[in-house]
Amino acid sequence: MRGNRKRDTRPEMAVRRLLHARGLRYRVHYPILAGGKRIRPDIVFTRRKLAVFIDGCFWHSCPQHGNHPKVNTGYWGPKLERNVSRDRTTNEELRGAGWRVLRIWEHVQPEEAAARIAASWREPASSTNGDGGSDVA
Repeated sequence: MRGNRKRDTRPEMAVRRLLHARGLRYRVHYPILAGGKRIRPDIVFTRRKLAVFIDGCFWHSCPQHGNHPKVNTGYWGPKLERNVSRDRTTNEELRGAGWRVLRIWEHVQPEEAAARIAASWREPASSTNGDGGSDVA
């Protein structure tokens, strides 16, 4: 599992390039103190208090593309469930600290992901999108 990158993945880099081309400036893996721990979203807009995560379909159990391994299910089942649970907790902690959270699946085309992020960036920092500021797409 050493080959699995924590940051600078292909989907993340493609989205970051498009955001930069749109003139949006952001921080990468900027630490945010929320809920007593340091959280490092993939892309952070500090002034807009917008935290963006680009989630891998396998690791974060995408309902559309996430698959569960058929081998060693005793390990992988709980592991993937913990990842999803940690994502929910992270969303809640960031929202509790006044941040908006945007989660984008890796299968979303980079152009569409950049458009969603830009639209969220344009919203005032105090607004949310109906479900408490979390968008999983």
